Amino acid sequence: MRLFVGLGNPGAKYAGNRHNIGFMAVERIAEDHGFSAWRSKFQGLISEGQLGGEKVLLLKPGSFMNLSGQPAGEAARFHKLTAADISVFHDELDLAPGKLKLKAGGGHAGHNGLRSLHQHIGPDYQRIRMGIGHPGHKDAVSGYVLRDFAKAEQDWLERMLAGLSDGAPVLAAGDGPGFLNAVAKHLSPPRSGGGTLGPKGSKTARPAAAAPATAPPPRDEHPPADDTRSPMQKLVDRFK
Repeated sequence: MRLFVGLGNPGAKYAGNRHNIGFMAVERIAEDHGFSAWRSKFQGLISEGQLGGEKVLLLKPGSFMNLSGQPAGEAARFHKLTAADISVFHDELDLAPGKLKLKAGGGHAGHNGLRSLHQHIGPDYQRIRMGIGHPGHKDAVSGYVLRDFAKAEQDWLERMLAGLSDGAPVLAAGDGPGFLNAVAKHLSPPRSGGGTLGPKGSKTARPAAAAPATAPPPRDEHPPADDTRSPMQKLVDRFK
């Protein structure tokens, strides 16, 4: 059995926040893969289903971001899961918007949700780091993560969620590279005419072939012989 934990804050007022991209991830997986309706348990909301033959429990902690570890720890203990059985979807300030990376273990880098998870289940869980970009100054971070995604960000956000949903079965099977490939197909899909579409929607075009050089004029293979006529003969010839 696998436990997928999406990080975020409960309540409608936070639903579209950048900090709630982890909730969005597990909600998309539940919707696309026919999971059960969300119900209250483990101090949060859970949904159950199958991914590629593997039983998976989805969890949205109801304890707010800085206490996310309590519901995750309770669910893990109930189902006798280790940190290695747990995958956590969360926002990542240190990655550009539309970038996604997979990591197992490590520090929490100041992320309040991860800090709480470290306290309750240890550091060895798998993280799906979903880039939201950085506002540029640490004092602006709180306001930035607690604001909704901008309209201009909806395209890459939708493609990221679709990609991780497609890759969820191979993630549940323990195939990290396969999961990343599934996401990459959505974030950088092939486009007609060559090139790919980057995370921000900009097309990288295939370089155009160089135009052929203009051919030089043909050489005269039979240049005229030197004119040996006298001036008088040239004048006479003009009136013939």
